[in-house]
Amino acid sequence: MLLDFFYSLRQAKLPVSVTEYLSLLAALQKGVVGPSLQADADQPSGPSNGYGIDDFYYLSRTALVKDEKHYDRFDRAFAAYFKGVELIADFTKEIPLEWLRKNLELQLSPEERAKIEKMGWDELMQTLKKRFEEQKERHEGGSKWIGTGGTSPFGAFGENPQGIRIGQGGSRNKSAVKVWDQRAFKDYDDSQELGTRNIKVALRRLRRFARQGREDELDLDATISHTAANAGYLDIRMRPERHNQVKVLLLMDVGGSMDAHVAQVEELFSASKAEFKHLAFYYFHNCVYDFMWKNNRRRFAEKFDTLDILRTYNKDYKLIFVGDATMSPYEILQPGGSVEYNNPEAGAVWLQRLTSAFPKCAWINPEPWAAWQYRHSIGIIQQLVHNQMYPLTLRGLDEAMRALSK
Repeated sequence: MLLDFFYSLRQAKLPVSVTEYLSLLAALQKGVVGPSLQADADQPSGPSNGYGIDDFYYLSRTALVKDEKHYDRFDRAFAAYFKGVELIADFTKEIPLEWLRKNLELQLSPEERAKIEKMGWDELMQTLKKRFEEQKERHEGGSKWIGTGGTSPFGAFGENPQGIRIGQGGSRNKSAVKVWDQRAFKDYDDSQELGTRNIKVALRRLRRFARQGREDELDLDATISHTAANAGYLDIRMRPERHNQVKVLLLMDVGGSMDAHVAQVEELFSASKAEFKHLAFYYFHNCVYDFMWKNNRRRFAEKFDTLDILRTYNKDYKLIFVGDATMSPYEILQPGGSVEYNNPEAGAVWLQRLTSAFPKCAWINPEPWAAWQYRHSIGIIQQLVHNQMYPLTLRGLDEAMRALSK
């Protein structure tokens, strides 16, 4: 059975190796979890008290999944294999929102609810697969199709003793056996929008550790070695704490079209401050010109000359721009093209100076990648940063960090 499970994970595009599979088998042989894969009936969710499907789930995830970003894919593949959801059904496709619009909400008496038939798990999943294949339009108030306000086990705002809630947004009767709209590990999928934790996971690819400063951390290996060499008399050895020595210069676009991306950029900024000990940051608007600032409320009173910034930070710094690169092309190519003041030199000149001073650079763009081809200014910026522009997704950040670490 577990060999088929291994092939199911590979079919779901999970990078599971034979070595990891053998580690899982070895853990089972050692009795890390019990031999039964039956779910604990008294505990439908969360870790079970006995040895059950939940124990095996956590063990197999630990042994087989090397990267947190694959948790969501593993979660779906595991459910598909052990809970009867067949992979041949494309359950990842979106359901038209029109099918789930709330026009009416069904109210039934307890006697009427008692008359509604309840499907078992296997029948429920097979029937949902069939409905996906057959349904072509919106349904409301019925007992069969994916829809709203009826007694069907599939949809929203209806009445059914055991169904799959789709598109409702919150619980009403607490009778759904599965919630289509929510999965525990959804945020780790690398095409999803980011949260601070996800960003930290991606930024950790850009690391170079060193031990510098005060010796305030116990060096356990050296302590054991020197104590043994000292005939058993305790000889405590200390060492400096490890720190990430990568230096980052972060330049962030602010205001205007960037207002729509404030939450994402705040999360990226917060994660960067947590991950990089040597982080310098400045703000600009649309394109970099002859000055930048650190405090948006005092951006005209407390300016930082861009030439001074170029002199302050050496080429050891990794340069990261964050901006949507959405502006008039004149703001990049034309002296005086800035929307705020008469800049003496074009933004393109300053971008070329920055990319020359910092060979390792990347531009992180919060605009959806699909929209880039429709923005002339994005194409210009891409050329100026030597095509090192990446979307603000987990995959995009991962690629950017790989490029910067080369």
